[in-house]
Amino acid sequence: MQESLTSETDSERLSGPVERVVFHSDETGFSVLRIRIKGSSDPVTVTGYLASISAGEFVECVGEWVNDKNYGLQFKAAELTVVPPATTEGIEKYLASGMVKGVGQHFAKVLVKAFGDNVFSVIEKEPEKLRALPGIGEKRTAMIVEAWHEQQVVRDIMVFLQSHGVGTARAVRIYKTYGDKAITTVTGNPYRLVLDIQGIGFKTADTIASELGTPFDSPVRARAGVRHVLQDVSGEGHCAATKERLVSDAVKLLGVSEQVVEEAITEEIVHGGLVRDQIEGLPCIYLSSLYRAENSVASSISKLCTGEPPWRIIEREKAAEMVEAVSGLVLSDSQEKALKTALSNKCIVITGGPGVGKTTLVSAILSIVSSQKLRIALCAPTGRAAKRLSESTGFEAKTIHRLLAFDPGKYDFKHGKDNPLSVDLVVVDESSMIDVQLMSRLLDAVPDNAALILVGDVDQLPSVGPGAVLFDIIASGAVSVVRLTEIFRQAAESGIIVNAHRINRGELPLDFERGELSDFYFVPAAEQEDIRSKLLEVVLKRIPARFGLDPVRDIQVLTPMHRGGLGTNALNVALQKELNPNSSSGVTRFGTLYSEGDKVIQLVNNYEKEVFNGDIGVIVSISTDEKNLTVVFDRLPVEYEFGELDELALAYATSIHKSQGSEYPAVVIPLAMQHYMLLQRNLLYTAVTRGKKLVMIIGQKKAIAMAVKNGDAAARLTNLAEKIRKAM
Repeated sequence: MQESLTSETDSERLSGPVERVVFHSDETGFSVLRIRIKGSSDPVTVTGYLASISAGEFVECVGEWVNDKNYGLQFKAAELTVVPPATTEGIEKYLASGMVKGVGQHFAKVLVKAFGDNVFSVIEKEPEKLRALPGIGEKRTAMIVEAWHEQQVVRDIMVFLQSHGVGTARAVRIYKTYGDKAITTVTGNPYRLVLDIQGIGFKTADTIASELGTPFDSPVRARAGVRHVLQDVSGEGHCAATKERLVSDAVKLLGVSEQVVEEAITEEIVHGGLVRDQIEGLPCIYLSSLYRAENSVASSISKLCTGEPPWRIIEREKAAEMVEAVSGLVLSDSQEKALKTALSNKCIVITGGPGVGKTTLVSAILSIVSSQKLRIALCAPTGRAAKRLSESTGFEAKTIHRLLAFDPGKYDFKHGKDNPLSVDLVVVDESSMIDVQLMSRLLDAVPDNAALILVGDVDQLPSVGPGAVLFDIIASGAVSVVRLTEIFRQAAESGIIVNAHRINRGELPLDFERGELSDFYFVPAAEQEDIRSKLLEVVLKRIPARFGLDPVRDIQVLTPMHRGGLGTNALNVALQKELNPNSSSGVTRFGTLYSEGDKVIQLVNNYEKEVFNGDIGVIVSISTDEKNLTVVFDRLPVEYEFGELDELALAYATSIHKSQGSEYPAVVIPLAMQHYMLLQRNLLYTAVTRGKKLVMIIGQKKAIAMAVKNGDAAARLTNLAEKIRKAM
């Protein structure tokens, strides 16, 4: 979302020297300055964004006065620009500030005395005159000239970007990325911003390109548009797009002819940005990164299926006895059979619904493998899933990102093909959540001689990112699959588990009309307003009163969509108002009000902060002075600049897709016929299996019946299963 500058009609202008830099972020450019302005006996506080700033520099500000509840009156600058001071006194202070390397207090006086208010012109145009002054030789002159040039470059870049509609915060981010080549880079190809700068999308880059005079039918614009369409397609979960769809969508986006789009696709293929392939006979186009990821997963699976398991051969008939002797676990007949299959294969998939003993089987395998002193690594896509895996098996489990050891300096994982993990067995839980790119990176780091166990429920929703990796690995027929179906006695007493399996079989939940189950309820409601009213009532009153659950910490509303009266956006606003007493104050960014005490969800992977897509936390503090807030995720405090808040969303209500890999004490699910495009069996099944103690569906019986009946979820366009078969 592009930032807008303060309009001229309600803005003020200030200027003056910086007396003190209270705060400056090298990463974002956010600054808190004390500036001495004409007509004020005391310096005033100014906040805004600058690439760099030091005391003594002269700034011009455009913005408005605000009365901050914590820090009092301050000037909030929408535009903040460093300019050379105009008076000899200001020039001397500026030069003495240390901003210009090679000039301190002594030489500042010397320069101003010699050249007066022409000193900057001399430095820029006649630097040889400096060498005539006592103590300023060739080396010091070179230092002064270089420092002055660097500052001039920064000023020119900021002015250029802001003049083309880029807000100050994003302008700083662009400068930090490209340095003194920013103007050249942006002018040469504004669409690079989409690839390089977080928060800048195609439409923003397209606006900048238009301002710079990029022709409407420019090949550069067309190529960027084609990539953008494929990014959107990957956002739907596909690894590729049919050629027909890509051309059609790009023509609509760009408003150009099919010929221009066809030529752009060809150019991108020639330059390696796209790859042409066929999926089930259809001509398709991949982003090259997704094509490489599919090929890499297929190759890795083929290698991992080759050879003998790293553990010593165990007599199949004695496996269950050995498990009981080592761990005390007593296996059922179906689990014992599954254990024998698992121990006979180097690469396997364990799948099944809730309550069928997947974790027990994994624990049994681990008890045997660990007794042979083999090196074991357990991981899962999310922190919550990793924590559950650790608690259920007794072995340490990490998120995939932590297992691969992300290096912020290189912005890459430390472990990969060239530096594999030192392990004999890798167990991956919640594998249905893993997209093709993350699976590619994980399998790259698994040594070829190690064993791999993928655990997950293939009937749940596929990953949020592109691909349907677990489904495709099973569909390939090349990997041994253990499918558990028997619901165990303790699990069979849970209405949640019984009804989850009924939904998965295409059957309506038991007792769904009478609502007699202790942990599974259906609350009938007519239309959208009735559903919304009853949802608020059960979250705010009925569930807390009857079950003693905290409405913020323990209850999670899961809804199929983001928009509409029952979407995440509207429900979050309503729940925030009712559940957070601080909701009348806070900071509004990107259309959302964030207040202390709000429950929030991370929307993207942020490797530097070590928070990942789907992580849920609570805002514990907001600093309007430093323009940041702190969120605690599972006891880990994480700071966000206000300009980074597009990475967060309120999480009183989240989409069902975002709930994958998580469990909550209580889940409330609104379902209405307005959701008919999203009423699918795997969506409802995934939502129901997120609840540990209580699941409550509020809505129309017809909507539930439609969801249960609709088992034909739209297939994702991938070619992984075929590639695995060919690689074996």
